[in-house]
Order: sequence, then structure tokens, then C-alpha cells
Amino acid sequence: MTTHVKKFLPESDLHAIARFIGEQERTTSGQIRVSIRQRRERKERGLAIEELARKEFHALGMNKTAERTGVLILLLLEDKKFHIFADEGIHKKVGEGTWQTIANEMARHFSEKKFLEGILHGIRAVASELSKHFPHKPGKNNDLPNTVQVH
Repeated sequence: MTTHVKKFLPESDLHAIARFIGEQERTTSGQIRVSIRQRRERKERGLAIEELARKEFHALGMNKTAERTGVLILLLLEDKKFHIFADEGIHKKVGEGTWQTIANEMARHFSEKKFLEGILHGIRAVASELSKHFPHKPGKNNDLPNTVQVH
């Protein structure tokens, strides 16, 4: 884990986030991932945060879920930005305004230096939206790992 990330979230918080993702995914057939990046790569400097999130989404294989219901929460620490990126299956049912509302509440937590609380709020809210449109299906496997991607 990079030193910069440790200032915001110790390893115990990253494990708590992963556990919380697993708990929240029990209510939905959708998939949630969190990725925390310290900085952009040199070749990414001209990309908007939305495009960077799309790139990370594909790099993590999130576009390969059965119903295209993956949602990525990407945090870019050096830029002090983050973005919620939803795959086409869920994005068709949940408007951009919903993701912006969730992001605004996360930003409020972040502005109060409550980073763990902000991320957990985002996960909970995303899972709530996913469960409305893609409820849990018995026997459904977890398509993606719940661990937080840190780089």
C-alpha cells in the first residue's frame, strides 16, 4: 500500500471496506468495487476523472459481470477527486443524478476528513440502488473480489 493512502485509510480500514462490500452485495446481484489511486500515470494526465474511472473499470474486469451491473468508486488522492462509474446494465435504470447525489454526500464526509465513513456511505447507497433494480438471486456467485484496489 502506498504511503499516501495510509495517511487516509490504514490497512484495517481497507479490510473493513472489503467486508462491508461483501455485506452490502448480499442484497443485490450487482457488484461493487473501490479503487484508490495515489496519482495518475503520466500517460493519463490529460484524462478527465470520468474517463480514468472508465479505464479502471475495464482494467478490473468489471465490464464482464453477467448483467453488466458493476459499479466502481474510484478515488484519486493527488487530485482530490473521485467518481462513481456504473456499467450499462445499471446505468440504464439509474440516472446520473442518483450517482451525483451519492457523490455529494460522500464529498461532505471527505470534507470533514471522515474518509472511511464517506466510502462506506457510498457503498451503502450504491448497494441500495443496485438492490432496487437487481435484487439478490439465490445461488448467485460473487463475480468480482471485494478487496480494495490500491495503487
